[in-house]
Amino acid sequence: MNPGLQRRARPLLGTLLEIALPAQAGAEQFEAGFAAVQAVQASLSRFEAGSDIARFNRLPAAQSLELTLLSARVLRAAALLQTLSGAVFDISQGTGPQAWHLEGLRLHKRSAEVRLDLGGIAKGFAVDRAVAALRRAGCALGSVNAGGDLRVFGELNLRLQLRDEQTGGVREFGQLAEGSFATSYLSEHSRSAAYPAAKAMHVSVAAPRCLWADALTKLVACTGNPRHPLLARFGASAFLHTSVCT
Repeated sequence: MNPGLQRRARPLLGTLLEIALPAQAGAEQFEAGFAAVQAVQASLSRFEAGSDIARFNRLPAAQSLELTLLSARVLRAAALLQTLSGAVFDISQGTGPQAWHLEGLRLHKRSAEVRLDLGGIAKGFAVDRAVAALRRAGCALGSVNAGGDLRVFGELNLRLQLRDEQTGGVREFGQLAEGSFATSYLSEHSRSAAYPAAKAMHVSVAAPRCLWADALTKLVACTGNPRHPLLARFGASAFLHTSVCT
């Protein structure tokens, strides 16, 4: 824990969102960060009936809808990563990676079966939006943590701790400064043959932006490759953590 920081948390994005700012930060600065995340949730959560994603999932085939700017930005990033990864990164989760199409601010639905879920990228985007809002509100340093999707900004070093699946505790994993760090679980179905004895494994990715850290953990988890060529494209590094390995 960094001395001189105050922390506030709120349930958002299906997890607990924590913002840490200097002791002199005011309530209005915290609210700016929380409001930015709330706006992302309202646009992108499939559990929010009025969100763009929920409305798209209810559309019949051959229909389209106009998106908010927030939704369009995330979907452009998701479409880019889907293309570059050969659909390994797939926000349709197998229901139709080619059955949705973004054109400007319009999202087109090509199949009635396709359903989109931005859970693999939206949390990181929301963290980035919160950091941008905090900076506009005059915060020179701080951190935003959405259930393990973490971004640190300004002159701040934050200790990283990873959950230890064997002991139930945590272990130290270096420090993070001016950047992002995200972790996802690697299941036995997505684990690569290079780690056949692993009982539990998590993938972590460090990147300048939390959107890419969040999304790229899913790519590495699906491929089992911590040296996937797309990591370098986004200035990212990946780490595999195993709790039992022979």
